[in-house]
Amino acid sequence: MAYIGKTPTVGNFQVCDAISVVNNQAAYTMQVGSVNVSPESANHMIVSLNGVIQKPTDAFTVSGSTITFASNLVTGDVINFIQILGNVLDLGVPSDSTVSLAKLTATGTKNSTTFLRGDNTFAAPSGGKVLQFSQTLNAYTYNMTSTSLTDVLSASGTTMEIAMTPSATSSKLLFSGNAFLNANTTNQQENRFELVLLAKIASGSYSAIEAYTYLGQYNYIGASALIINSVAIPFSFLYTSNTTSAVTFKLQTKVYNGSSSININNDGKPSQFNIMEIGA
Repeated sequence: MAYIGKTPTVGNFQVCDAISVVNNQAAYTMQVGSVNVSPESANHMIVSLNGVIQKPTDAFTVSGSTITFASNLVTGDVINFIQILGNVLDLGVPSDSTVSLAKLTATGTKNSTTFLRGDNTFAAPSGGKVLQFSQTLNAYTYNMTSTSLTDVLSASGTTMEIAMTPSATSSKLLFSGNAFLNANTTNQQENRFELVLLAKIASGSYSAIEAYTYLGQYNYIGASALIINSVAIPFSFLYTSNTTSAVTFKLQTKVYNGSSSININNDGKPSQFNIMEIGA
């Protein structure tokens, strides 16, 4: 904010150095630490003379760093103290020596885990950062009737997979996505199907790490029943690989009876896989 004239000193409470009274002298120079100081005005000061608080402008005035009492002081008078308040209308800067170093710094040894470290520097953020991200989309549409777990395909005969190579063994991989499925049955049997998430490291074997089972509702059409779960089924899994080799994920699915089927990505709506590496 701009000011015409002197910029106010904001909230800086100071006690002036001791002043020795000179016989028959009214004007005295105010200093703090042997440096001249200039209050905002007489109203921004507390002055004690002979143990009595003096009334601003009546008992004393101020000009720059000079305080002038209403009458000459004489031998035996004592200026007990002069306190300068600064501009008390604003929050401003805390007074000298009112905020200790302990209130500003974290305790313990300096390291990257403390927000404000022992040397008064801020630590850079570490854990929980997203180090890399990868995504794959699958709009390949086909019908699956197997009662055994079968790979979800990205094209005829090609398994839909997504891989990521962690940058550190301490990282975690957050796998997420959705599978767009239409499941149906035509003979009023239970329409239940399963999705299984599998993972492998490098050129090793896949192993199941999470399973999702879904049960639909019947919609009757004449003497038969038709089940349709036309939804993008969401899933997520936080995977700890403890490796810096590529980790590959894929989905498998199956139906629970031979009269049911699953339409993958019906109407051209795509499924998607996402992987994020989360730093430790």
